Amino acid sequence: MSQAPAEFSPARLRRARVAVGACFFVNAVFYANLVPRLPEVKAELGLSNSSLGAALAMLPLGALLAGLSSAVLMRRFGSARVASYGLIVLGLAVWAVSVAPNWPVLAAALLVAGAMDAIVDVAQNAHGLRVQRLYRRSILNAFHGIWSIGAVAGGLAGSVAAGFGVPLVVHLGVAAVVFGGAALVSYRALLPGSDAADREPEPTPETAPTPGRSARRAAVPALAALGLLAVCGAVVEDAGASWSALYLRTELAAGAATAGLGFVALQAAMTVGRLTGDRVVDRFGQRRVVEVGGVLIAAGMGLALAVPSVATTLVGFALAGLGVATLVPAVYHAADELPGLAHGSGLTVINWLLRVGFLLSPPVIGVLADATSLRVALLLVVLAGLGALLLGRSLRGRIAET
Repeated sequence: MSQAPAEFSPARLRRARVAVGACFFVNAVFYANLVPRLPEVKAELGLSNSSLGAALAMLPLGALLAGLSSAVLMRRFGSARVASYGLIVLGLAVWAVSVAPNWPVLAAALLVAGAMDAIVDVAQNAHGLRVQRLYRRSILNAFHGIWSIGAVAGGLAGSVAAGFGVPLVVHLGVAAVVFGGAALVSYRALLPGSDAADREPEPTPETAPTPGRSARRAAVPALAALGLLAVCGAVVEDAGASWSALYLRTELAAGAATAGLGFVALQAAMTVGRLTGDRVVDRFGQRRVVEVGGVLIAAGMGLALAVPSVATTLVGFALAGLGVATLVPAVYHAADELPGLAHGSGLTVINWLLRVGFLLSPPVIGVLADATSLRVALLLVVLAGLGALLLGRSLRGRIAET
């Protein structure tokens, strides 16, 4: 591993680290601000539930359509510029929802928002990994923890604005200006130059042990294993977001307030796991942490489903959240370090596959639940935990060893 360039002093790296954290926070804040106000959007445009659902489906569609362009954009403009300026466009796209006069414009705004979210997600992770390489220790998990905090902050801000009757166009306009400005300021603190400047030099045809095409072919099975590992993480996270409240409500007869605690338990544990995960990864290595996380996921949800009660279910979702906390950051890091791939390509492909996992997980569990029961369908989360245990061996050890 090459050392940090002389111009990147410890203070400069600290500023870059703060700036990357700001990008993660702003990325989460923008859409989270909108979520509590979606009922107003629905009422203002006179949409049916199915029409609103179809419009919201433009978010993952936009992400899938544009996500694979991230690597090309980063190689052309650099991850710092793509992340910062992409956040500004994302804020404007979310604001456009507030002035949409009809369904097609609403759908178009959400399509752009989904596309920019995917592009920014790859770029901010790529820059975070660049800073992490220069730190020579794990810091990426904390960035994802900051994203979770941003999501909570954005949701609270949206709820407060709705409660005080702030017009949607004003609310989202202020958010676009304030947080777009924060993204612009953060750009000045991000690292300049090529994202590949601090990497080990790529082998030349004369020094490489295998031809470039062979190296790329060798990277494919590793990338596939990492993609499956990312999908396992998506299944666990989506189970809490999409199905925990319904499971507690219908299968365990929990009250409306209690039913929402399954999602809270998973998210809270995942946030704590991400904010503390870097020290754990530095001590035990990514492979071991993800493998133990797989055990926590499988054991926690296995307990919840084998001994169904509100208490065991909340414990199960909390253990699943703790187990999945460092999984996606670990996969991102491993994909970004794969030899034989152009800079940014591995990270871009994994991000795209992760979004496919988030897109497919809800209907798969829904179909299984209709065919059997939701309790049986959630065994897919247990299988995802076992998948993380088995596929975790595709990861490397400590950051300093990579």
